[in-house]
Amino acid sequence: MHKPLDSLKILDFTYLLPGPYGTMMLADMGADIIKVENSESPDLMRLMPPYVDEISAAYAHLNRGKKSLSLNLKKPEAREIIYKLVREYDIVVEQFRPGAMDRLCIGYEQLRGINPSLIYCALTGYGQTGSYAGRAGHDINYLALSGVESFSGRADAGPALTGIQIADIAAGSKNLAIGVLAACISRAKTGRGDYIDVSMTDGVFSLSVFTTAGFLAGEREPRREGELLNGGCLYDFYPAADGGYLSVGPLEQKFFKSFCECINSPDMAETGIINRSNKRRVAEIIAGRPLVYWREQFKACDACVEPVNSLAEAIASPPLSERDMIVEVATSKGDTVRQIGNPIKFKSGHFYASPAGVKLGYHNAEILTGLGYSSGDIARLKEAGAVGV
Repeated sequence: MHKPLDSLKILDFTYLLPGPYGTMMLADMGADIIKVENSESPDLMRLMPPYVDEISAAYAHLNRGKKSLSLNLKKPEAREIIYKLVREYDIVVEQFRPGAMDRLCIGYEQLRGINPSLIYCALTGYGQTGSYAGRAGHDINYLALSGVESFSGRADAGPALTGIQIADIAAGSKNLAIGVLAACISRAKTGRGDYIDVSMTDGVFSLSVFTTAGFLAGEREPRREGELLNGGCLYDFYPAADGGYLSVGPLEQKFFKSFCECINSPDMAETGIINRSNKRRVAEIIAGRPLVYWREQFKACDACVEPVNSLAEAIASPPLSERDMIVEVATSKGDTVRQIGNPIKFKSGHFYASPAGVKLGYHNAEILTGLGYSSGDIARLKEAGAVGV
């Protein structure tokens, strides 16, 4: 089956979550990807339990559809393999601190000398320039430095951790994929490659457009529970009588009117969503009934109100179950494993890559043979420590 990106060939030097998620998006849509891992210290995501067929479930998900090549890139013989690959695999994605690939002699300038049309994307926490460029960080740090945590969470409790990695994925992985695809379109027109510098801190700061736009226009500093969309008004989560929660988001007047009718308080519709006394009143009303009651009450109500689902409830719910968001992905052993589907749906098909991520170096022989190495050559490379066993 034809896939939208089946003409792309990518060398993937990323690890953990942000880079692998970005390249997984490209693999799902057909890109041919070789994941290059250090044979001495492979991707730490491989150690994340639980395991399916002896492979981390998280690793198997993030690296589905990718071939695995294990090399010791400190060995000159291993670098020669990269030099040969980059003649065909003309997109490189990496996630090391600035300068690391250069020290291994496989940085942008070295590889561009071999393939002038190379597209090279570097994903880091703080970008390739500036005094923070070489600094270590994780999702929580990028969120903190971007300013968004100063107006997130509860006023009496401070910043709040989310259950997903917003900076890694929304600000890192997605921008990686967009940047690579934009460079591919440009190269198709000009014949020239490009260097793409993606900072996760830049990315998460850019997500705060609604609040930051106001601040840049002269408004006061945003405060926790002081804005329209962070708990300062009706838009919020409310506990029900049984400990469940209801998400209430009727921002527009027509939805607010419908909401007021559903909670048997039609008089409140005239006072507006930004009236804080309404918020206290709504909290009392919702707290008086269990979540199961509110589920039924709002099922047919057009008011932007939904229950907070558990993960099991979410997977079984119509918005996900009716949209193929859980798929059966083949493994290298011939079994299948359930994974999250591709959220981007095409009329021509629902694309996701397979097989699920494989053991380290699973494709070593296939890749090296394709480059012209004989079985004897491969044995010598292993003996020299350039290729993983």
